[in-house]
Amino acid sequence: MSDMKDTRRQQLSEWTHTELLRLGIPHDNFESLEVVSGDASFRRYFRASLDQITLIAVDAPPENEDSESFVAVANLFREAGVLTPKTIASDFDKGFMLIEDFGDRLYLPALLKEQQKDQQSNSIENSDLLYGQAISSLLKFQKNIDCGRLDPYSRKKLHEEMALFENWFCEEFLQLQLTDADREMIANTFCFLEESAVSQTQLAVHRDYHSRNLLILEREDSAEEAGPGIIDFQDAVCGPYTYDLVSLLRDCYICWPSKRLEKWCDDYYREASDKGLINDISRAQFSRDFDLMGLQRQLKVMGIFARLHIRDHKPQYLADIPLVIQYFLEVASHYDEMAVFKSWFEQTVMPVAETKLN
Repeated sequence: MSDMKDTRRQQLSEWTHTELLRLGIPHDNFESLEVVSGDASFRRYFRASLDQITLIAVDAPPENEDSESFVAVANLFREAGVLTPKTIASDFDKGFMLIEDFGDRLYLPALLKEQQKDQQSNSIENSDLLYGQAISSLLKFQKNIDCGRLDPYSRKKLHEEMALFENWFCEEFLQLQLTDADREMIANTFCFLEESAVSQTQLAVHRDYHSRNLLILEREDSAEEAGPGIIDFQDAVCGPYTYDLVSLLRDCYICWPSKRLEKWCDDYYREASDKGLINDISRAQFSRDFDLMGLQRQLKVMGIFARLHIRDHKPQYLADIPLVIQYFLEVASHYDEMAVFKSWFEQTVMPVAETKLN
């Protein structure tokens, strides 16, 4: 596997050189590709340092990743007025792309730094400013993207995502032996959460809208009010209006006090109502929609993080599961429909999870 990756990296470097020549982009200083990051997919990202600019070279193996969809969705978001990287060159058959470089200033480090400060900062890294920009960008693409151009976030897909919790987290990771009664109770809970999701107003959904996929931009052509750079957008769908908001505010990688979260929820609700996105939805119904959507996502994430550890050999994601569980149990406690599942989770899942995750 390592040899194959090294071969693809060399091929990507050669392809990048050829494309730079074809495009007439000065690159006398270009020598090799510098590793930037990978993500939870099979894609890998490298920085190409050129004479005057930097670009990101993307290795997206075609047997695993759909680069054509990546470019199409990026264009769809950019047409909606939000900032996604422009594609400079692409070869879909090879699974290679050259895209605009948004830099390395992810939201997450800035927000963690903000949490550690004793006093509020007036800088660009102020959390209220960053979340305000993220919410504004969310509202912008929710309003401007025609949902008909995206695949639907179907009930089947919602169920498949939650099944990752049952299959990968409970059975593969925790090695639980689920009874028929357990499976029936789990299925009933999934059905309840699916019903809530599909009954919500359906808008454009990024599907992974959080602090590791939003960047603070430092470009002259992007004023602060323009919003964050948005990445990892290629799985966008037409789905529940609260999905991206709960992904952003109940982030798997950073947790905020409930008062701050409520303030940001209020901001979204007010602006979404003003823009006519959520007509006739009360504040109480919005809170319920937000909470139940979060429960669906948290079950999915527990399964995905376990799968990343077991199948993809990425154990670092295990460290983020306790916060996801914390969110889940805290919110589930407010809903009678979740009482049986929550009790089972605390009695059956938690003792094993605490041992495996500590």
